[in-house]
Amino acid sequence: MTRVALSVQYDGAGFRGWQMQRTGVRTVQSSLEQALAQVADHPIRLVCAGRTDTGVHGVAQVAHFDTTAARSVRAWVRGGNAHLPPDISLNWASEVPDDFHARFSALTRRYRYLILNQPQRSALWHQRATWYYRPLDAGRMHAAGQALVGQHDFSAFRAAECQARHPVREILELTVQRHGDGVVLEVEANAFLHHMVRNIAGVLLAIGAGDRPLEWAQEVLGRCDRTQAGVTAPADGLYLLAVRYPERFDLPASAPSHWGFIR
Repeated sequence: MTRVALSVQYDGAGFRGWQMQRTGVRTVQSSLEQALAQVADHPIRLVCAGRTDTGVHGVAQVAHFDTTAARSVRAWVRGGNAHLPPDISLNWASEVPDDFHARFSALTRRYRYLILNQPQRSALWHQRATWYYRPLDAGRMHAAGQALVGQHDFSAFRAAECQARHPVREILELTVQRHGDGVVLEVEANAFLHHMVRNIAGVLLAIGAGDRPLEWAQEVLGRCDRTQAGVTAPADGLYLLAVRYPERFDLPASAPSHWGFIR
């Protein structure tokens, strides 16, 4: 038995999230498993680093599967891509030791949230960035977000249906930068709660628009009450950008660092 890790890119607009659901529901996992089963000539079951919701995109999602098929890593990528729909593609494949686990071996996950900040909506960025027509102060958003860096109880930023055993997570880095008409939020943490990034984005959007004071992010964090944290930002702008693993697994680079708004 061989364990293979994969890096996957997908446009989440056409999927009901990552996780396989009832028959007839289009998900990233089911589409990938069907394609890889044709390469392996046996059923495939994937485990991913982080299950993304409906409409959320993946730049470098990581998954693994076990197989009895003897295939080169090149064959997994080329064969898998040949059987995948246009809105999913494999970035790379790598044989890994049996103790590798796409979810439990991950050290950090990094998300990017793209905000198109201009008066008119964009047809080209529809379902690929969140449109916000009011002017945003990216500097205020960045400054407010620094209160969330570190290890905290993120109860105020978790969805009501979140199934995590506890709400404590550690954010290693959070940045907000403006690039022309785009405002880019990036956040890296050891793990995330359900809707955590979108709820952070919702708080920072209110601060960036001037509806809330700079200190509001810290106040929301301290209350540990989701009902006090404002709206959940749309899924359109959210991308799972990269997953980092221990160096001993010798995995290829997760994602190009320049990926983002194309100017």
